Amino acid sequence: MAKLLLAEDEEVLRMLIVDTLEDEGYEIDEACDGQEAYEFICEKEYDLIILDFMMPVMTGLEVIEKIRVIPSKQDVKVMMLSAKNQQSDQEQVLNAGANYFISKPFSPLELVKRVEEILSEGK
Repeated sequence: MAKLLLAEDEEVLRMLIVDTLEDEGYEIDEACDGQEAYEFICEKEYDLIILDFMMPVMTGLEVIEKIRVIPSKQDVKVMMLSAKNQQSDQEQVLNAGANYFISKPFSPLELVKRVEEILSEGK
């Protein structure tokens, strides 16, 4: 079973994503801000980290920048969710070390499909 971390400050959206992914059999830890996400990442191993771009305390971008300098975390797959969907925003996120970008709003089925694709890469 794949282990995921979801960091999303909007509680309703976080609950929707967690319910959707748990229904697909994924084990998920939840964080409501960037600092909490960073602490989870430092303590545990994940197959995929899903971060919201705009979160309190620490943004998703800041989380990526902090974890990419940790040798044991450099290869973990990271997906960024964001309503900031300009090309320059996407480039900034990918240049910081995210592997994938999904624009909000998105459908839960789209997210499940992307998660499945990401986790099947390299198998």
